[in-house]
Amino acid sequence: MENTAAHTIDLDTFTGPVFRPGDAGYDEEISGFQTAYTHRPALVVGAVHAEDVRAAVEYAARQGLPVAVQATGHGLSVAADGGVLISTRRMTTLDIDPAARTARVGAGVRAGALVEAAAAHGLAPLNGSSPSVGVVGYLLGGGIGLLAREFGYAADQVRAIELVTADGRVRRLLPADELFGAVLGSGGNFGVVTAIELDLLPVTEVYGGQLVFDTPLVEQALEAWKQWTATVPDELTSTVVTLTYPDIPQLPAPLRGRYVASFRIAFNGSAEEGERLVAPLRAVGDRLKDDLRTMPYTESHTIHSDPDHPHAYAATNALLSDLTGETLSALRSAAGPDSGTDAVVDIRHLGGALSGPSKTGTVVDHRDAAYIVRVITDPDDDTAAKDKIRTALAPWTIGHSLNFLYGAGADADEAQTRAGYTADTYANLANLKAKYDPHNMFRFNRNIRPATN
Repeated sequence: MENTAAHTIDLDTFTGPVFRPGDAGYDEEISGFQTAYTHRPALVVGAVHAEDVRAAVEYAARQGLPVAVQATGHGLSVAADGGVLISTRRMTTLDIDPAARTARVGAGVRAGALVEAAAAHGLAPLNGSSPSVGVVGYLLGGGIGLLAREFGYAADQVRAIELVTADGRVRRLLPADELFGAVLGSGGNFGVVTAIELDLLPVTEVYGGQLVFDTPLVEQALEAWKQWTATVPDELTSTVVTLTYPDIPQLPAPLRGRYVASFRIAFNGSAEEGERLVAPLRAVGDRLKDDLRTMPYTESHTIHSDPDHPHAYAATNALLSDLTGETLSALRSAAGPDSGTDAVVDIRHLGGALSGPSKTGTVVDHRDAAYIVRVITDPDDDTAAKDKIRTALAPWTIGHSLNFLYGAGADADEAQTRAGYTADTYANLANLKAKYDPHNMFRFNRNIRPATN
């Protein structure tokens, strides 16, 4: 029935292209960064501007169809089977106001493009580690950036949101509006964001890079980092990743097949002070890699060197109240090199400005978390690996970040979504969902179901 309805649509309604299964360009349009699973909609609308989005939502509402949204596909959690997919990748409007230190960012703009545009005016956004991630999707999940401990969640820097809701209305939301904070931190539960206005920061360079320790020093380095994070200023944000590098020729020879701990440092300060601050980590011993330096902010993506090619992945995470020796031991048993789980473990130091209240009511909860552990696993071993890791970290877990939950099917259930919020926040979101999306049109996400009386 969906396919029949899709064929009755007036193509003149849209400026952008429209695709159906079997059409040339359909498979390319639905593809994204996540390759483990993908949307398979009955209709794809390649939106060029907000009116295309509004018309697509209005059409879906008339037909009683659910709506999915995709820009880059990095954060795909629940794949659509039928319904309408609104592809926002063409919505790349990007305007910088250097005097106001703000940017207006279309739904298809990627982080790297925003960083480059802002840098031309001596400014920078609170972007994350990957330049290929969509700015809007990142902000809708909260956004833990490279300098998060100094400046807080990226979503807290948003000034205005342009949103198409389930009734087909184009709304401009400001911090005083009840939907403003609900949209930021809840993914795409309340509509399709067509553009966002956000503050920029007067940051032009950063001291940072990686310190990589080989297998014999991994445990010692992790313990040193744990103690070190209690002493560093808020201007320094760091992450440690433990992984076994694949034995492939694309990697430098010293890294191939090695189990390592890679510390990623971002410090908004001088090289001299940065060198002083990292000295306790360097004192652990010889490094396989040590490229800490002052770099233009446009090169800040090299601090993490995230993969830039589409691939299959799954992940879980835990927001922790503390990181103890017992925590590290439990994590190593569940996801270390001898655990039987092929996993990449990413521990991020939180605190600082991340622990402060939101100025605009964004629904990013559990701000008292001291660390977040993200574990990336093979999708083929998804459920068993995640269950094992969650159980191991349970004594210290106070919640989850919905931005770092990757996986389809049962893993995208209501319990996992609720764990991203306090009970009061979730209840409020469910009430707002009932008001603005009572039929749950926007449900291909970490879904918040409409409250029922």
